[in-house]
Amino acid sequence: MENKFIVSSSPHIRSNEDTSYIMKQVVLALVPAALAAVYFFRINALFVMFFCILGTVGSEFLCQKITKQKSAVGDFSAVVTGLLLAFNVPAALPWWMCILGGAFAIIVVKMVFGGIGNNFVNPALAGRAFLLASFPVAMTAWTKTGVNWVTMNSLDAVSTATPLSFLKSGAAGLEPLKQNGVSLLDMALGNIGGSIGETCAILILLGGAYLIYKGIISYIMPVCYLGTIFILSFLLGGFSFEFAMFQILAGGVMLGAFFMLTDYTTSPMTKKGQIIYAILAGVIATVIRLYGGYPEGCSYSILLANVATPLIDKYVNNRVFGEVAKSE
Repeated sequence: MENKFIVSSSPHIRSNEDTSYIMKQVVLALVPAALAAVYFFRINALFVMFFCILGTVGSEFLCQKITKQKSAVGDFSAVVTGLLLAFNVPAALPWWMCILGGAFAIIVVKMVFGGIGNNFVNPALAGRAFLLASFPVAMTAWTKTGVNWVTMNSLDAVSTATPLSFLKSGAAGLEPLKQNGVSLLDMALGNIGGSIGETCAILILLGGAYLIYKGIISYIMPVCYLGTIFILSFLLGGFSFEFAMFQILAGGVMLGAFFMLTDYTTSPMTKKGQIIYAILAGVIATVIRLYGGYPEGCSYSILLANVATPLIDKYVNNRVFGEVAKSE
């Protein structure tokens, strides 16, 4: 039998890093922040993560079973979506809302458009937007347990506002935060009210650094996104370094920068496009926070940038070598 020489089109790069490997690395990077969430929000955080993941994994399994497709649950993409959704909701969210949000993220945002790699926005953020629009009261019922860093004693769970909500109280600058005893240290360590993903900025940063080290994500988008928010907050916040740092540590900025802005499917393909994309998202987030009526702008900034990705890819292309110049 003659050997055949098979010729295929480029690219010819091969890698052992399949979807399952990448998603497992993302889950591993999220583990430290998940442990911090359990530490601060106790068993409620575990329940939220469990039911969100149950909603995403269960919905994907049922969809593929009904449509007689090969099950892709083993690639861990649905697990990542469920975990990120959990990080974007309050610790007190009812279990059935967690499942409903997960089902929406998978069925409507992912499976309807053809499954993994075909969704045009981040499923977890779309699931959060759906829950916020459908159940605004439950989605803004923030609780706080936390720790007294002086005595190192645990605090009882209480209802509270997020640091970003304090800034919407009408007073200028950081005065509302100081009046409510919120410090940059509390925000860096996660000792604040908010979603369970607003746990520990340091551990989220550690997880993001791990993904960059492993080559799963590029540093370009997180740096451009965080840098844009910091610079604009510094310039528009009275040239206050403390205020700019607050905007970086508050809300879901850190989580969004490393774990959702960098989604392969919904971000541009070129480096130049990624820079434009990240800066655009950073501008939108800052404008919403400083001038909009809604305290947080991270999730909507990324969703709107997701929608702009096809347009960015259309007009920002890599140079193709080997083309013949047009004759005049």
